[in-house]
Order: sequence, then structure tokens, then C-alpha cells
Amino acid sequence: MRLSVVTIALLVISHAAGAQMSPRQDTVARVDSIFSRFTTTTPGCAVGASRHGRTVLAKAYGLSNLEYDVPLTPESIIEAGSVAKQFTAAAVLLLAQQGKLSLDDQVRKHIPELPDYGASLTIRHMINHTSGLRDWGTVAAVEGWPRGSRAHTHDHVLDIVARQRALNFPPGSEYLYSNTGYNLLAIIVQRVSGRSFADFTRTEIFEPLGMTRTSWRDDYTRVVKGRATAYSPTRNGFRLNMPFENVHGNGGLLTTVEDLLRWSANFDRGQVGGPALLREQLRQGRLTNGREIEYAAGLSVSRYRGVAEVSHSGATAGYRAFLTRYPEHGLAIAVLCNHGGAPAATLAHRVADLYLGSVVMDPAAPKAVTLAPSVLSARAGLYRNAVTGQPLRISVRDGKLVDDGGTEAVPISATVFRNPNGGQAVFELSPDGRARAMRLLQEDGDTLLFLAVEPYAPGPEELRGLVGTYVSEEAATTITIAHQEGKLFLRQRPTVAFELRAAYRDVFEIPTGDVVRFIRDDTGKVTEMSLFLGRVRDLRFKKQ
Repeated sequence: MRLSVVTIALLVISHAAGAQMSPRQDTVARVDSIFSRFTTTTPGCAVGASRHGRTVLAKAYGLSNLEYDVPLTPESIIEAGSVAKQFTAAAVLLLAQQGKLSLDDQVRKHIPELPDYGASLTIRHMINHTSGLRDWGTVAAVEGWPRGSRAHTHDHVLDIVARQRALNFPPGSEYLYSNTGYNLLAIIVQRVSGRSFADFTRTEIFEPLGMTRTSWRDDYTRVVKGRATAYSPTRNGFRLNMPFENVHGNGGLLTTVEDLLRWSANFDRGQVGGPALLREQLRQGRLTNGREIEYAAGLSVSRYRGVAEVSHSGATAGYRAFLTRYPEHGLAIAVLCNHGGAPAATLAHRVADLYLGSVVMDPAAPKAVTLAPSVLSARAGLYRNAVTGQPLRISVRDGKLVDDGGTEAVPISATVFRNPNGGQAVFELSPDGRARAMRLLQEDGDTLLFLAVEPYAPGPEELRGLVGTYVSEEAATTITIAHQEGKLFLRQRPTVAFELRAAYRDVFEIPTGDVVRFIRDDTGKVTEMSLFLGRVRDLRFKKQ
């Protein structure tokens, strides 16, 4: 009996409709949905995933070059930003294994250009970001040469470091992320090995692991076949945003998602360095007060939705990156983007959710309570960071306690509020019931103390007392403070000029949210100005 053409067509359609997508096809389709914002008219991202060292996903979305409509591929070479730090740390650990240095060596043994700060400053401190070294890029920005405005080299780094007469804090007492330490580590590798940092890592790490498309941006003018161009979003589309500098070790790694997965597999196989190196690379730093921090040797050891995670993010110019492993599940995810607006970490975590499935879970949030308006008002006010002096304004808005940015703190008791990032704000009260201090308990165990202060509204005469020319040898620059129409302005040649916003006594905010503090002598006369700029603290300028 013959079937009609229509009957056959209906049978084929019915069979196709009844067939279900395989688990792998379903996962890939969901990954496609995660990256759907990156199209044939935008820069994009490459993503890779591996299970127990075997690649199970390698895809790319968007364009490698907008001017020539070149598609991004998994083989596209993209700069990985600070993901590079784990390779720099590994190079140092290899030299320690070879007996050529010790992690407890004083840094000045290998970098004599570094000033003597009268404190023990070791290689280990730099690896864990507990050195207290000021971030050279921030100092360079104060000098008028922010990152991306000049072809910085390691000579510039050494020049800036040699001029710093103080540390942010005593080595080992705090964790504060600083690129300076990792640039100095790259220089130490070169000096101790007798080979360039790029050559040492190529022969000792990249080649043994088959990372054939990985190198360093030690010469930004070098032609790199297959390199994706970096872009940052603008109102009207995108602009080129390439890293035109030669500093590396802190960043500057040119690589692919598949090469990063090969590196991640080494943590299971131990081909480079063996188990001893891997243990040392995952050893978390410990502060002098005994607290263990999340940061290890170029890696952050933490938890993601209840699952153990080893990861690092990266951002350089218009590049964004995230590399993460879930060692208990044999899963690694790599995301590299040439789109400056791409949230690489968020994208990688969404992919990880697909592969981890039901093992990921968010802890139950503490139950919120309702507080009387008078109680909320007693928590509002102006606070200052006890270490950096940075102001924090807390107010009541629509019956909720919020900070300057509108982020809500949810009350779980009369004095404890939960933050969206998982941390908690704990208020300490004075006898009259008003808050005198607030401790921010971070998810990583760190605690930030904020003290209540009175807002400051200086009059014209007080502002005129701050006017003058201020000079810094550490930053090799001059800043002018001017008073005009009842306002205070900070000016720096050739074009920098912005208004200073009074926060509390002798402390003013600049548009970036950082602070300027004026220092007086015993007679009350202003003699110095101090800048607190995130990764640089208490950078002094003498009043002329």
C-alpha cells in the first residue's frame, strides 16, 4: 500500500515534533540564550567549559572586529586582564620550587629600588595583596597620566614605586588589591631567572600545557594573529579601547578560552609544578591578626551559591574576562570578551548554573522585621570610614534605609541590617539611641568600621584658608586649590578642574567618590593636603 506524499510529510513532521532535544543540545541552546545580546553588529564574548579536563563547550558570539565584520571564534585571542595574575604567581612558585628564591624573601633583596619602609615586606605579601604597596596606576593618574593615556612600561612602574615614601598599611595587616605587587613579581621572575618574564612563562608553563595561542602583551605594537579588537560601549555605538601599554604580569595575558581550560586542567593533573605547586597556589593568605583571607596566589578561593569556587576576574581597557573552577565537580568555565560592557563574571556564573544544576543553592535570607520610622531615622546620618576617611551617607527614603546610591539595607533586628551583597551592617548605639558607629561585615569575613560624624558646611573665610598650591614629590605633580563664588575647586594643569564637595571637618569629596583631607599644624594653619584614592592612601602634598 502506497502512502501519499501528504501522508509521508505529516509523519515526518509528527516524528520531528515528538523528538526531544538531547541534554547537550538543550544546554548549548541555553548558553546561546545567555549570550544572545552579542550579535553580528556588536563585539562579544567567547565561552568555554570543561568537565574533568575535557572540553564540553567552546562557542563565541559577536564580532572580533567591527570595522571588517570579522566574527569572534573560540580561537580568538583576547586579553584576560587580571586573570593573568595566577600565571605570574605560578612563575614565582616555580622559581621557589627550584630554590632560586623564597616566598619569604624581602622584596628589596630583588627590587633594591624599593624604599626601606622599616617593615618586613615579602614576596608572599605581594602575592596575597597584603603588601600595602600603593597601586602605581592610581599614582600615575594623579600625575596626569592615567592608564591608557601613555605607553607605560616597567620602568615607569619602578620610577613611581621608588618615589613612594609610605605604604597604605603595615605589610600583612590588611588585604588591599594592588597591581604594583604583581608588576614587581614579573620583574623579580626576570631578574632571578635571567630570562624575560615572557620567555620564562612560555617555556615553563604555556608550552608544557599546550597553550600555543597564549603570550604576553609585553610589546603592544606587536602583531598578534587572531587577536580580537577591544571596544567600549558609547551612546552611539562603540569606540575602540585597546590597552596601549607594555606593563604586564598584573595583566596583559593574550589567550583563548580553550587555552585557559588547559591551564585549569593542570589543577587536576599537576603537569606543571606538581601537587606541591598546586597546594601553594591555593594556599589562602593570612593576616597578622590571624584572619584567613579569600585571596591565594593569584586566585580567589571562595564559594558560589554554596559550591566551592576558585576564580579570578579581569578587566583591561575594553576587554573583560572571568575564569572559574568548581573543583568538587570537575567543572571549569572561561569567558573572554572584547566588549567593555560585558559582565564576564555574571555570564560565567549563569553558564556554571547550567552545568552544576541542582547542587547550587542560595542560603535562606534572614527574616526581615519592621522598624518604626523613628528607629530608622536614628540610624540615618553621615559616617566616615575609620581607615580611609571616605564618607558614607545613609538616609530614610520611602520608609527604607538606603545609602547614597539608593541601595536598601533590610532590617533583621533593631541594629542589624542585611545588604544585597550578603553582608551585614551592624549599628552601635549611644545612650540616646542614635547610632555612633556602624560596622559593615563583609561576606569574606572582613569588617569595615564607619564612625558617625557631623556634616560640614564651611563658610567663605574657612574656604579661603584652604586655598593655595600643593606639591607632591611622591606623585611628581602640583595641585592648586582655588576659591570661587563660594565654592572650592581642585585644579591641575593642563585641564583638570572640579569642585570639591564638603563632607565633614577638613574633608572634601571629589567626583570619583574619593576624598581630599586638609592637614593643620598645632596653630590650626593648613600645611598639607592628603589624597585617599582607593588603592592609594594618604598621598601627601605640601602647601607652598
